[in-house]
Amino acid sequence: MNMAISSTPTSFSKSLKPSLPKARVFNLLKTPPNSHLRYTLNLKPPPPRLLFRIGNPKSKSQFKSHHSPIRSLFTGIVEEIGKVKQLGSDDDGGFTMTIHAKTVLEDVNLGDSISINGTCLTVTHFDTQLFEFTVGLSPETLRKTSLIELQMGSLVNLERALKPSTRMGGHFVQGHVDGTGEIVSTEPEGDSLWVKVKTTPELLKYIVPKGFIAVDGTSLTVVKVFDEEECFNFMLVAYTQQNVVIPLKKVGQKVNLEVDILGKYVERLLNNGVVNAIK
Repeated sequence: MNMAISSTPTSFSKSLKPSLPKARVFNLLKTPPNSHLRYTLNLKPPPPRLLFRIGNPKSKSQFKSHHSPIRSLFTGIVEEIGKVKQLGSDDDGGFTMTIHAKTVLEDVNLGDSISINGTCLTVTHFDTQLFEFTVGLSPETLRKTSLIELQMGSLVNLERALKPSTRMGGHFVQGHVDGTGEIVSTEPEGDSLWVKVKTTPELLKYIVPKGFIAVDGTSLTVVKVFDEEECFNFMLVAYTQQNVVIPLKKVGQKVNLEVDILGKYVERLLNNGVVNAIK
C-alpha cells in the first residue's frame, strides 16, 4: 500500500490548526515551559488544501474516531512499547502515523484494531520486514486525545485487541478515550511511583477509589480521589514502570483516560428511571 504523506511535520499539533477550536486542542491543559507545544501558538497556518479538507465529511471510513461503535475490546495490559516513526497528513485530509513495533505485528492483518496509548485505531498498512505498521487518525481523535502531542520518536503503549481465548489480565477497555488528564505530580516510594492526575469534573464523577481506570491504555487501580482538587492518584510498581510510557512523561503532560464503562451504564439506568420502574 502506498502512503501519500505531504510535508511531514514534527508533531500533529503543527498540522491540526486554524479550523479547530484552540481552547479545546491547545489550551485544555497547562503546558509545561519545556514542552514542544510552546511553539504551537506561533505556528504558520497549514496549506489551504489541508484547511478545507479537515472538515470533509467524505473522508474515508478507515480513519476511526474514538466514538466508533464497539468493535474490539482490550485488557489494558500493555504488550509492548512502540516508537513513532513517521506522522503527517495525507491526500484525503486525514492524518497518518507509522509506528515501529514487533510483538503486535506477530499476527497482524489489515483492518485489525490496536490500542495506541489507549486509543483504538485501525491498521491500514503494515510491513513485517521493517517491523512497522500504519494507522489513520481523524481530526476528532486528535482533538479529544493526547495523541496530538506525539512527535517523531515518541514512545507509545501498544496492545492488540482481545481474543476470546485470551486470559483476561486487566479490565474491559474499549479503546474509546473519554477525555484527557494532566499529570500534576509524581513521587517515588521505594521502587514504586505515585502518580497524581487532574481531569475534568465530568470524568472525575466516574472515578472511584479501588476502581478501574485506563491511563494511556494501561489498566490501573485508582488509590484515592481528591474531589476538591479534581484529581485522582494511582501507584505504579517497578515492573509496570519498565513496561509502560507513563513514567516517561513529565508533570504537565497529557494522558488519555477511559473510565470504567460500568459507571456510565449505571448512571444512564438511574437517569432513565429504570431502577425505580423495577422496584
